[in-house]
Amino acid sequence: MSNSMLISRLFLFCVLIISTFTVSAKDFMVSYDGFYDRLKVVNKGDFQYAQVNFYVTDIASGKPCLIDSGKIVTETRELALSYTEQAQLQLPFDKQLDTDKAVVVLTPENSTYDCQLKMQIEAQEFNPKPLTRAKLLTMHNEFDELLYDLSGFFVSKLMSFLLPEQQGVVLTFAEPVTINDAAFMCDGAVCNVKVDDSWEDDIASLNISTPVLKVTPWIVK
Repeated sequence: MSNSMLISRLFLFCVLIISTFTVSAKDFMVSYDGFYDRLKVVNKGDFQYAQVNFYVTDIASGKPCLIDSGKIVTETRELALSYTEQAQLQLPFDKQLDTDKAVVVLTPENSTYDCQLKMQIEAQEFNPKPLTRAKLLTMHNEFDELLYDLSGFFVSKLMSFLLPEQQGVVLTFAEPVTINDAAFMCDGAVCNVKVDDSWEDDIASLNISTPVLKVTPWIVK
């Protein structure tokens, strides 16, 4: 098997397109077991920040595939599907749903959407005040550990050279920022931050007043 084929089976660095299929011109359907397997990995870890979040996006535009309605269905029951206005799915970690071969079904607001499901490693909702280098290092290390865990034994143990290289973290702010720090490479509201192990005890505030919307891994392919 070629390296390119093996790489295609990796975690796709931070974003994983989970196998999905449509059940009609509008409805979109995906098996719950893919969610459960990944949530189980997160729940087994000891993470302060890192988690996996699931989003539905339009393939053509990459924008949120806004949801009109949704549900989780098994042969014997039907549950309401929780989601945000930005098409983030908020799924329960439920062994019984996995055992019952549950299926997640949603109806997009726009019937022209060609939806796909993405999984993103990111920091859970938090208000890191003060934002410090030590906290950024903690997030970086947790992202790296979670990516390693999600890659599975075969890749992480036997073919670790195929894992992507994580340089640091990506901060997405509520508005464009200018940060005079060599570790921060900012373009508008997004900053790639080169994290260093020496930051472990650096708890001094970075004095950045602009709110952080999300923190994700900085992956170099």
